[in-house]
Amino acid sequence: MMNELKGKRALVTGASRGIGAAIALTLAQKGADVVITYERSAEKALEVVRAIEQTGQRGFAIQANSADAQAVQRSVEEAAERLGGLDILVNNVGIARVGSLVEMSLEDIDAHLNINIRSAVLASRAAIPHLGQGGRIITIGSNVANRVPQPGLTLYALTKSALISFTKGLAQDLGPQAITVNLVQPGPVDTDLNPADSGDFADQNRQFTALGRYGEPAEIGAAVAFLASPSAAFITGSALTVDGGFNA
Repeated sequence: MMNELKGKRALVTGASRGIGAAIALTLAQKGADVVITYERSAEKALEVVRAIEQTGQRGFAIQANSADAQAVQRSVEEAAERLGGLDILVNNVGIARVGSLVEMSLEDIDAHLNINIRSAVLASRAAIPHLGQGGRIITIGSNVANRVPQPGLTLYALTKSALISFTKGLAQDLGPQAITVNLVQPGPVDTDLNPADSGDFADQNRQFTALGRYGEPAEIGAAVAFLASPSAAFITGSALTVDGGFNA
């Protein structure tokens, strides 16, 4: 099972750290060559590329601002060129700015819409011509798309819920091409932006989960790798919630 993605070529957006980095490394460990995108953290992106290469797979990093439509398009084309094609797209990039709607600036609103929704739409559109039979599009959403547990998440939850209908509609469009489209919805995951021991909602989030803990980035990576694998060939238009029972 360690080589179930052997020969596959993947692009993971926003993968210089956290969940994205774990997804990229997991895909490489399963046999895929992986390109990642990053916005600012060139040094961290290089560390991820080195970790990919240590698995014996090819790894590349492309600088791209996911709020920039042209940069999104360019990054997909460049990834396909570097890898000689594309089999897997993981729309991972996303932001979360917490606060009430009246506190949000127009820049905050545009950033959420452009990065959390538009970038996934544009990257998918750009990737489709490169994906052949058995291609995969996997988007990272959030469990707050189905349950908003505290105030201040309105804008973030809005963008993540939009990914559900995007996934379902695109699955219908691409089904005749045997390309599957799925959504992974993480709950609280221990990253540098959301630490399990010191995050703003850490104690509350742990209490909400049935397992009483945060998830690990590698656990999200494992879910993505499954959906990218041949074992998931009959799964499309679905949302896989990986939240330790947060929404149970």
